[in-house]
Amino acid sequence: MLAAVAGCTQKAPEKIRIAMVVKSLGNGFFDAAHAGANEAAAQLKNVEIIYTGPTTPSAEGQIEIINSLISQKVSAIVISANDPNALVPIAKKAMQRGIKVISFDSGLAEEGRQMHLNPSNAQLIGRKQVQMASDAIGGAGDIAILSASAQATNQNIWIKVMKDELAKPEFAKLKLVATVYGDDQSDKSYREAIGLLRSNPQLKAIIAPTTVGINAASKAVVDEKLVGKVFVTGLGLPSEMAGHVKSGAVREFAIWNPIDLGYAATYAAYGFVKGDPEAKAGGSINAGRMGAIALDAHGEAAMAPPFTYNKENVDQFSSIF
Repeated sequence: MLAAVAGCTQKAPEKIRIAMVVKSLGNGFFDAAHAGANEAAAQLKNVEIIYTGPTTPSAEGQIEIINSLISQKVSAIVISANDPNALVPIAKKAMQRGIKVISFDSGLAEEGRQMHLNPSNAQLIGRKQVQMASDAIGGAGDIAILSASAQATNQNIWIKVMKDELAKPEFAKLKLVATVYGDDQSDKSYREAIGLLRSNPQLKAIIAPTTVGINAASKAVVDEKLVGKVFVTGLGLPSEMAGHVKSGAVREFAIWNPIDLGYAATYAAYGFVKGDPEAKAGGSINAGRMGAIALDAHGEAAMAPPFTYNKENVDQFSSIF
């Protein structure tokens, strides 16, 4: 950097510092989103990514971190929220100080951010998961949902869509017998999955719309020696799910590419920081290789439809994320 400005009397422009605040550290999905953010930063040149999050997923942990980022006068905060409403006051404080606030993956309430980037469309995600469960068990039988926390915005929206889908004639032979919450913690999700398997002997499928939950549920099915009798599906990371696909606990699962999500969210934040006139509700943002992404009247945008992984392609993607 010094070499580039040597002999130049002009001061180098200050770096645009974009903080990515994730639900919790040590989560493979967000590690991949971080890689995408770094890719975008490299393309945008004058951008520094600050990657941070609480050690366990809580709104309190994220509030503390945002407070610190306000003191550091970052340019933008890109956040996957542990609670849509609890974070609004601190997010508003950040915006009052001129910091752009973008939520991605799990949204902040509208008044707490300038934009929310959904990885996909809730309708497509919910339907996809019900369809995968139905396909795995021949269209009939008892199913259960293992979610993250009861407050997670995205999980609750997807669960509502899944219930709406289950009310349709084509899924009439599927019966939702339980919805449980593992709080996106491996040990709790595993215990909840074991509980589902033992208290519902007729259970045929578990849908886990969370990368932590699907991994834990798959392990539970193997440990309870129910491979071939109970199938797990939902949203997972190829690197964590390849073994479960090979074991037979999982026939197929879906996820958008978190690398693309972190990349697009960083581009969006950059557009807002730079004052792009189209970076607003009803406009659109330039998301680099992801193209232009339209924002609706509420400042919400959808990146892309979810992608299916199975034994044919899981190895190819597991080396990426």
